[in-house]
Amino acid sequence: MTKKLLFIACLFISIARVANADDSQKIVSKVQKVTLFLNGAQVTRTSPVNLAPGTSTLVFENISPGIDVQSIQVRAAGDFTILSVKHELNYLNEQAKQKHVDELQTQQKALNDKISLLNYALTINQEEYNMLVKNQVVSGQNSNLDVLKLKQALDYQTIRLTEIKKKEQTINNQVADLNVQQQRFAKQINDVLRGSSAVTSNILVTVSSKVAAQAQFMLTYLVNNANWYPTYDIRAKNVNSPITISYKANVSQQSGEDWKNVKLTLSTGNPTVSGSKPELSPYYLNYGMYYSGQQSAITKVTGRVFGQDDRLPLPGVAIRIKGTSIGTQTDAAGNYSIQVPNSSAILEYSFIGYEKMERTATVPVLNIGLKASSQQLNEVVVTGYSSIEGYLQGKAAGVNVQSSPGSAAEIRIRGAASIQSTPIEVQQVENQTNVEFNIANPYSVPSDGKQYLVEINEVNTDATYQYFVAPKLSTDVFLTARITDWNKYNFLSGEANLFFEGTFIGKSLIDTHATADTLNLSLGTDRNIVVTRTLQKDLTEKQGFGSNKKETRDWLITVKNRKNQPVNLLLEDQVPVSQNSAIEVETQDVSGAQMDKLTGKLSWSQNLKPQEEKQLHLKYQVKYPKNQLVIVQ
Repeated sequence: MTKKLLFIACLFISIARVANADDSQKIVSKVQKVTLFLNGAQVTRTSPVNLAPGTSTLVFENISPGIDVQSIQVRAAGDFTILSVKHELNYLNEQAKQKHVDELQTQQKALNDKISLLNYALTINQEEYNMLVKNQVVSGQNSNLDVLKLKQALDYQTIRLTEIKKKEQTINNQVADLNVQQQRFAKQINDVLRGSSAVTSNILVTVSSKVAAQAQFMLTYLVNNANWYPTYDIRAKNVNSPITISYKANVSQQSGEDWKNVKLTLSTGNPTVSGSKPELSPYYLNYGMYYSGQQSAITKVTGRVFGQDDRLPLPGVAIRIKGTSIGTQTDAAGNYSIQVPNSSAILEYSFIGYEKMERTATVPVLNIGLKASSQQLNEVVVTGYSSIEGYLQGKAAGVNVQSSPGSAAEIRIRGAASIQSTPIEVQQVENQTNVEFNIANPYSVPSDGKQYLVEINEVNTDATYQYFVAPKLSTDVFLTARITDWNKYNFLSGEANLFFEGTFIGKSLIDTHATADTLNLSLGTDRNIVVTRTLQKDLTEKQGFGSNKKETRDWLITVKNRKNQPVNLLLEDQVPVSQNSAIEVETQDVSGAQMDKLTGKLSWSQNLKPQEEKQLHLKYQVKYPKNQLVIVQ
């Protein structure tokens, strides 16, 4: 009896210990603030918590599965102690899907049912066709059959077989139409589920409190699958107006958690870049060592991105210049175009469900085939582009998307339809190592990997307009705008869309790595300023008694302003520069141009009145040994 009581007591103690060990409290937290870096984001969650006396574990659920565990911080104020913080993945609590996914899947199932019924009808139709063909053979072997009846039977079979074939064609057409619709629904469901994952994570916080208490807990952590890059709209009304620069951010994230109505801060910092300072290694020279020459200049890379398995275009692929803030994405046909700062730039291609790829911008055209990632494809089915953006409702500054299945997404860009829109309130904070843009309006950024446009700033600045031409290279005259003190606006490197007189004229690149205080922008060509460059005479003087040959070049440059207003034109040309003491270059006539003797560059600054024409002469002579070959242009 005593042993039995002792066993029961031990059992109760064990149950009590198990109960205490499982004394956990599930906490629902909300994302309040997100600081988005060029790569990565710091997420801040808050939640009020009622603490019971004793030791308990607070389980903060539905956290992003891709967090940096070392970055987790927990803050709370009160008469209690935080004993430990732990992170764990949760494979049982699947992320909540957007509600319209079930509706799309229901409609997709209805289409599949229709296709199945039509396939059954097609099978029955084929069986009837086979039976008629078989009876036709049997009837033809029956010699006792009346000829009239035989003719009637053959006529019936002909009519019926024709009807069966027509019905078969109709069913096939219906099945083909339904298959197209079914594929669209499959692509749309994939588009909605993009970025979803069957795993979340929990943050377990163990606390000890002597008394019951209430506290506000704050969790911060870093997620990696988030980024932003800048783009600009540069507008000039005419050559007498200031330049308007719209500073915008393209925001995207696939962290596994949606950011709904959060306070968004954009930071120019990049926590993924190493914080260790570089160290110089010895610079050794030896025989046989050489350095390759300068690569050809590449300022823009274009191409197409597709899947390696099906060769179908991939829309929405994120493309970034590695180590910079320059980025873009592919269009509906998988095409892209991106400005590059130099020919050694490395392009990064990333897309959900596919492996990331890097390519060096050594050629102006790069077509990329992305390889499907087996790990990610286990979670989400990736298909081609669908014209149905449908059922998506996104909201970000400047972009509103609302559509339904069967209709193209309607995109409205704030400020594009009406110039009277209210600008976004943004506060710039310049820290020691980065700049932060605190957006006043709350934002929602779903975890779908799509680009959401956020307006940062809009500035009006004076510009100096000047026409430019280098007739040796091209006789096209370009209108340029020079902006001074542009560094004070805290711009990052990025692509710029150029608009002049209300018309889109192309793209340019704002490269913040340049040390000059003046930013030069090209605003397109002007056909009303005509420039020609003509060789007047080609003289080769030979000295019969000497050992040298002389060649003279005389160029006539004509400039005419056909505009009804005066223009300021900068014209550049050049004379050759000798790199050998045996070759002598004599400049004979440059029409008062400024000359750089080291490079041979000539510059003329001309003020042309309306309908005025001017002529400039460029004449030089080259002397070199006549037993050598020198090509003189």
